[in-house]
Amino acid sequence: MGVRNRGREELLRLEVKTLDARFKHEVQHGLNCSLFEAEALVNVVKEVYLPFIDRAAPAGTPGKITLVAVSADEPAGKPVADCEKRTVSLTVHAGIEDDKVLCQGGAEAFRQAKIPALCQEALSQGALLTREDLAYRIFFVSPRTISRDLAALRKSNPALPVPLRSTVHDIGPMLTHRVSIVRLALQGKTTTQICNIARHSPPAAANYLSTFARCAHLAKQGLQPGQIAFLLRRGEGLVKRYLELVSECDGDRNMAYHLDELLRLGRVEGKKIRGRRSDHGRQG
Repeated sequence: MGVRNRGREELLRLEVKTLDARFKHEVQHGLNCSLFEAEALVNVVKEVYLPFIDRAAPAGTPGKITLVAVSADEPAGKPVADCEKRTVSLTVHAGIEDDKVLCQGGAEAFRQAKIPALCQEALSQGALLTREDLAYRIFFVSPRTISRDLAALRKSNPALPVPLRSTVHDIGPMLTHRVSIVRLALQGKTTTQICNIARHSPPAAANYLSTFARCAHLAKQGLQPGQIAFLLRRGEGLVKRYLELVSECDGDRNMAYHLDELLRLGRVEGKKIRGRRSDHGRQG
C-alpha cells in the first residue's frame, strides 16, 4: 500500500477548480466529448477568442476577486473533479473598515473578520468554499493557518455561521437552512429580520427568495421538479422542499398572501430586465 501524498491531493483538487477544468467538465458532460476532445476544444477557444476577450474585458471592481468553487448543491463525499462548479465574485477588501481591521489587528484579525463574510458571499452565489480555496486562492497562506482561524472563530462565536464544504457534512442541513429562510419570508418577516434571525447576509437571503419564487412560478406553469431543477441549475431535493412550502401556502392565508407578493415582485423584476434589454436593442 502506497504512502498517501496529501500535497499532491491538494494540487489535484485545486487543478479541477479552474476555468479550464470547468469548461472541459461542461463539454464532456454536455456534449458527450472525450477528455482529449475537450482539451483540444479548450485550446482552440483560447487561441481564437482569448486575445479579443482580454482586450474587451472591463476592469474589475476594486477589492473583488473571481474564482471557481464547488456548487453548494453537490453532496458531500463526491469527488471534486466530478462536481459542478460555479464562478463566484467575492469581496476581499471592502474599503476603510477593512483597512482599520488590518492596521489595528493585523493579518490574522483581518482573515478572521473576512472568512465568514466570504463564505456567506460564495454561498449566496450558489457555491461552497473550502479551506484550500481560502488558503491558496484568497489569503495566500497555508490551510493549517486557515484551520487555526476557523478554530478561533468557533471559540469566540460558536453561533457564527461559516458555511464551508467540509463543515456541511450532509446536504440536509443546507436544505433546512434555505427552507427556514424562505419560511420566515412567507410568515411576513422583513429582510432585516430574516438576516438577524438566521445570521445571514442580505444578498444570500435575497438569492434564496429569488430561487424559491422562480420554483413556485415554474410549478404553477405545470413543470415537474426535475424540469425545474434542470432549468434553475439547482438540486432536485431543494426544489422539492421549496414546492412543499408552496403547498403549505394553500392552507395558510398569511403565507399565501406573502407568496403572491414574492411572485408579483419577481414578475416586476423580470419585466424591468426585459425592458432594459429591449431599450438596449433599440439603441443598438
